[in-house]
Amino acid sequence: MYDYRYEPHRLVFMIDNKSFFASCESIRLGLNPMKSVLAVISRQPDFSWGSGLIMAASPLAKKKYGLHNVMRARNLPSKKEAPDLMLVDPHMNLYIKRSMQVLDIFHKYAADEDIHMYSIDEGMIDMTNSWKLFGDDPYYVARKIQKDIHDTLGLYTTCGIGENPLLAKLAMDISAKHRESMIDFWHYIDVPDTIWRIPKLEDVWGINTRTADHLRRLGINNMYDLAHSNPEIMKREFGVIGEQLYAMSWGVDRSIIMNKYIPKTKSYSNSQVLNRDYYDQRQIEIVIREIGEQVAARIRAHDLRTGKIGLFIGYSFDSIDPDHPRGGFNVQKKITPTNDNHDLTTQLIALFRSKWQGEGVRNIGVDYGDLSLDTSQQFNLFVKPDLQVKRKTLDKTVDSLRKKYGFSSVVKASSLLPGATAIRRSKLVGGHNGGNAYE
Repeated sequence: MYDYRYEPHRLVFMIDNKSFFASCESIRLGLNPMKSVLAVISRQPDFSWGSGLIMAASPLAKKKYGLHNVMRARNLPSKKEAPDLMLVDPHMNLYIKRSMQVLDIFHKYAADEDIHMYSIDEGMIDMTNSWKLFGDDPYYVARKIQKDIHDTLGLYTTCGIGENPLLAKLAMDISAKHRESMIDFWHYIDVPDTIWRIPKLEDVWGINTRTADHLRRLGINNMYDLAHSNPEIMKREFGVIGEQLYAMSWGVDRSIIMNKYIPKTKSYSNSQVLNRDYYDQRQIEIVIREIGEQVAARIRAHDLRTGKIGLFIGYSFDSIDPDHPRGGFNVQKKITPTNDNHDLTTQLIALFRSKWQGEGVRNIGVDYGDLSLDTSQQFNLFVKPDLQVKRKTLDKTVDSLRKKYGFSSVVKASSLLPGATAIRRSKLVGGHNGGNAYE
């Protein structure tokens, strides 16, 4: 058991923009987000409508037709069954702009160090030092922020309030969304009536299906069972995560938003889910090269070079569950530190050829780690020095041109061949249609 007297007693607001993408689209079309029947659907440009995924649905669309995120478009009700259902394409630039505008509103109520954007549609605000400037009651202040966001942007928000980030997050996820005010406040003292009454483990932030199944095998079927389990067994079964799960069941979270986490090591990566199965080796290697060069440009932009490369290949999707690859490989290799496109892509393709045996490929990822400052150039004894200098100069020149005129201003001829994805993806934001940032 924990003695709450010695735990942090902060005032944290967790604010979520309700059905964010769908709400932004509803407002763009002049509709009320809470009354529209609308879904945002992401479609591959060379696939039929039925192959798309639901990215977001309005609250009423969820209620009337059972829509949910990542639902396949082919499983949607027919036009006859749902005559009022609107399907719209995503506009990622619009969502990013609205998210930044919400952040601007947060800055009216707290210092920058007390704000943490958890995702594009969720943010945490530690109001401990500022809430009394805006009212006499935390509920009133939360309502004031909700109203500010709605009056400025038209968005509806849900707010969880807690004595730490965990309690605020759970209050928002579990109960606030079911209240008419869309606000709820969870305290340490309420844990037996709040956290322990959550019946489904997967409903709790941080517990996925795999972890929940593991817990059930230990006889832990809900949060009450977890809180009254043996912490030593939890540590033995899950390691550090087990200790965190046990603390979570008691509502304990000692993190302070202003104490930002800075990772000891950093890496840059990118991955793509291909829009079809790739079996042609040349086409696969074109995409590997494109991704490898894209990540290389990112580390060059930060004056870095990599001493470790990684390649992930996911095989063709399972026909039963198309959202999850059924195999693949993930390989890494230490290299002489570099940010040279030619050197990096040559190494990546060599890694691919050492493992691939003709399987269909659907997912490709590249990672560069062991980063160091690019303060010198180490020459390869087997390559003429002037050629190495020319390659480095060329890479930086292309980076400069793309930064000024856009990615497609300078592309390699191979990016025009069948299977290449770089030009098409350069027009996307987060893998989806960017659109305009509508006013």
